Amino acid sequence: MPAEVGRRATLAMVAESCGVSLPTVSKVLNGRADVANATRARVEEALRQHNYIPPGARSRGTPAPTRSIELVFDDIISPYATEVLHGVTDGGDELGVDVVVRRLPTLTDRPPRTEAAWARRMTDAGRKGLIVVTSELTSRQLAAFDRAGLSLVVIDPVNLPRTDVVSVGATNWSGGLEATDHLIRLGHRRIAFIGGPVASSPSRARLHGYRAALENAGIPADPALVRNGSFDFPSGLVLGGELLDADEPPTAVFAASDPTAMGVFAAAQARGLRIPGQLSIVGFDDTYLTVMSTPALTTVRQPLRDMGRVALRTLLRLISGEPLDSHHVELATTLVVRESTAQP
Repeated sequence: MPAEVGRRATLAMVAESCGVSLPTVSKVLNGRADVANATRARVEEALRQHNYIPPGARSRGTPAPTRSIELVFDDIISPYATEVLHGVTDGGDELGVDVVVRRLPTLTDRPPRTEAAWARRMTDAGRKGLIVVTSELTSRQLAAFDRAGLSLVVIDPVNLPRTDVVSVGATNWSGGLEATDHLIRLGHRRIAFIGGPVASSPSRARLHGYRAALENAGIPADPALVRNGSFDFPSGLVLGGELLDADEPPTAVFAASDPTAMGVFAAAQARGLRIPGQLSIVGFDDTYLTVMSTPALTTVRQPLRDMGRVALRTLLRLISGEPLDSHHVELATTLVVRESTAQP
């Protein structure tokens, strides 16, 4: 039963109401990992019902302890990561959630004990969940998070080892379709695609959208015009150079990220090609890079900041045990036409 009006809740009241010991309630408050998930959920619900406020929070006049989550990137310095970071941290400021940012060069090929130690470190620090951005996840990592009682949301995952993993992304297929259709409507027929890693789900969806647009227009898909690399500038520079040096080069390139598109810009300019007079280029993301290029880049806008906010709100719902309307959320993309595309 909740505390009576005017009567301040105590840990003893919380412990008695849910049938556990005082030390168990204290462990849950401090984010300790050595509490069964079912017990942790029961105690957290009792704390909410009693509106329990720790003494330290009372003395500061705050209504409740600040929550804490971890935000994990494989690459924290990319324009994409900067936008997602803004979204998650802005959402954290609005909702009173501390966001701890961590960079991991890779989450794979780590010994199981290391994954368990990482999960324990998060729970020992009082964190209840994590958001993982554009990283490849393994089953053992998910198992470590489950054992530690950590909730998880992934943004633009490379893969999803389990169907119950909650994800937030964008409409990558329709974005790829719209980008390619824009080039087709301008009159291009030899349109190349430079994607990210072959295993990347967002990259594959953009490629499928590209192929669907070609098929809709009755244009045969040429495998020689498709390349895969990373979502970065070097991939655009190298792979774009390969395409432009071919016997039958493309008149347009759809790059699966803005940095990749910038690499294609550099490859084209190194060969004396005019953009968009001799080569049209479309990117994907709509980061700050798009208006720093000359000419400004036509691109597919992902609502990256909104994706970060939605991921945070979804994670908080998971932590609170609230039901979700969907395990997989996709926010709409929009084509932003600037000066890097024109008739061939």
